[in-house]
Amino acid sequence: MPDSAIPYDVIVVGGGVNGAGVARDAAGRGARVLLLEQGDLAQGTSSASTKLVHGGLRYLEHYEFGLVREALQEREVLWGIAPHIIWPLRFVLPHRPGLRPRWLLRLGLFLYDHIGGRKKLPATRSIDLRRHEAGAPLQPQYIHGFEYSDGWVDDARLVALNARDAAEHGARVRTRTRAEMLRCEDGLWVVDARDERGHQYRFTGHSIVNAAGPAVLDLLKRADAEPDHKMRLVRGSHIVVRRLFEHAYAYFFQLPDGRIFFAIPYERDFTLIGTTDEDHHGSLGEVRASAEEIAYLCEGASLYFREPVTPADVVWTYSGVRPLIEDGSGRPEAATRGYRIDLDMEEGAPLLTIYGGKITSYRHVAEHVVDELADHVPALSGKRWTAKKPLPGGDFPTDGAAALKAEYKLAHPFLPAATADRIVKAYGTDARIWLGDADSWDALGGEIAHGLSAAEAEWLVTHEWARTADDILWRRSKLGLHFTPEEVTRLAEWLDARPG
Repeated sequence: MPDSAIPYDVIVVGGGVNGAGVARDAAGRGARVLLLEQGDLAQGTSSASTKLVHGGLRYLEHYEFGLVREALQEREVLWGIAPHIIWPLRFVLPHRPGLRPRWLLRLGLFLYDHIGGRKKLPATRSIDLRRHEAGAPLQPQYIHGFEYSDGWVDDARLVALNARDAAEHGARVRTRTRAEMLRCEDGLWVVDARDERGHQYRFTGHSIVNAAGPAVLDLLKRADAEPDHKMRLVRGSHIVVRRLFEHAYAYFFQLPDGRIFFAIPYERDFTLIGTTDEDHHGSLGEVRASAEEIAYLCEGASLYFREPVTPADVVWTYSGVRPLIEDGSGRPEAATRGYRIDLDMEEGAPLLTIYGGKITSYRHVAEHVVDELADHVPALSGKRWTAKKPLPGGDFPTDGAAALKAEYKLAHPFLPAATADRIVKAYGTDARIWLGDADSWDALGGEIAHGLSAAEAEWLVTHEWARTADDILWRRSKLGLHFTPEEVTRLAEWLDARPG
């Protein structure tokens, strides 16, 4: 059935970080925007990253200086607009004899500090791992190392907050609605779509943005359009184990095969280890870490930590498929993480496709996309705005999280410290809305489990498009690491019982 007699100015297909970023930017510049996502927001690659806002230190080896500079410039911009879900993280890079020499590591880190306009983040320094607290969990042969800055991000929440801001600027966000066929008629794009219940819809728009990520070429086929680039699908897998160290530093490790990986403090009680780089040839619907990838990450971690890491220690794995531009690189880890934007005109109606990219550059990519469309879509009359305007809940200083946590603890003393910390890092100032003047769990509708209240879950359903327990536990939060099967059932029953 037709959605509306009035065409949208921009129809964005793909509810990952690029699509949500484009929807936010375009809506804020005055366009009438529709965002279509066939699953949940960030259900694919955008919730399967290493959770870093970073320049990509290893890309310097592949001479991708422009890509690194752009990402480093975005690092502090994103921190400024989302200090609740993005925060600084210090990394320790141990020198491993026989691999990259110390002088080369120091040179790379010097470039990393200086080519991206670093202002607030502390600079690199050399460290003695025999005296540094991050050296204690490592094997004794690691003596020399470096400490440098990058940033942490809650990737799936980054997507949800961009979609929320798009909606607050008038965009319509439809999740679980698949764009099945796209065609041009009389200078307009017509999109036939179907939701998860089988209901059919027809949307019309003056332009289409293909932000389908790994499915970008499949969407072009549905639009009967020819791709401008070949894509290489590379799977990145991560493992999560019980906490391997007590301090707040993350690690950047080198492996004998030339690859690198990270070990990062994760959700208070865990350590996140990743990532792999493997060409992916299977379905995009079922992306899982192979036994070989899990063993590879365990063996790599065991080269550094005093206590070996084994597959039996793994409590969770996740994998995502990165849509990289095919540049002829032999090894998947060498394929460019850069992006391309191609604009095709079909009967005067723009079809803009985003190829590749990385989470740190999403805002810049979205800005570039909307700039390109503005020449063809008159409604996009506003100026660039997303670099300064905070994402929902992010309207506090980059050093203000501790004060906000103290405010919540004072106003709601029944909240455990860990829950107050999680709330600040998920919602920032927005939590004031659903916390209200609650003085007990009962005032929040009761605690479902592990600090998740009915009021919080209701907020996620009504303001962030969550529908299932998985949406809440694995994308809007990572509480799934703590929930037992019985507690998951309790949440699912609560969702089923709520009206509407």
